[in-house]
Amino acid sequence: MQFDDVLMGRRSIRGYQDKPVPKALLEEVLALAMRSPSSMNTQPWNFTVLTGAALDKIREGNTERNLAGVPHSREFRTGEAFVGQHRDRQVGVAKQLFAAMGIAREDKEARLDWVLRGFRQFDAPVCVIITYDRILASSDDTAFDCGAVTTALVNAAWSRGLGAVINSQGIMQSPVVREHAGIADDQVIMKAVALGWPDESFPANAVVSERKSVAEATTFIGFDD
Repeated sequence: MQFDDVLMGRRSIRGYQDKPVPKALLEEVLALAMRSPSSMNTQPWNFTVLTGAALDKIREGNTERNLAGVPHSREFRTGEAFVGQHRDRQVGVAKQLFAAMGIAREDKEARLDWVLRGFRQFDAPVCVIITYDRILASSDDTAFDCGAVTTALVNAAWSRGLGAVINSQGIMQSPVVREHAGIADDQVIMKAVALGWPDESFPANAVVSERKSVAEATTFIGFDD
């Protein structure tokens, strides 16, 4: 794909084919993503890539603990709930997804099923867990750099025909993730990326989220009109 095609065509994928992803292809995607810039070349990121039984155990444990009311134990800071226009955008994309899936506002069962899909990493065949070196945890640049490499990861995956969605629902229970992914204590769990071959028949995969315009997001100074 051309670069513009990747950026303009990529969508968040929440429905996947039951089809394995070759390890060699994942290595290729990660190698591309790791060309991302980082502050003073610190490269704080590390990846744990799971499939099969280990991923299934994380799905099961995460779901069971969340349904049992165990408080989440996400390790990367979560911040306050969105408000104002940011909350409006959050609600807006949820409405788009629910409309695509035919989930009515009063359909509690369907809404719960949607939440459970998130706890299960959307049943993707692969999960990439992004961690960073704990020794850099106090640096604001570290979170910025990991965000950059994660964005590059999903774009690189798309360029190779793979779909992905960045999420936190599937790693809300950190002890479960650490146990079955074998993540070392010197790492902080930041995010997860569900990844696999897109199921084109899954309605939510067609959703394209609305974006701010350049005019809304940008101030130009010192340029001629």
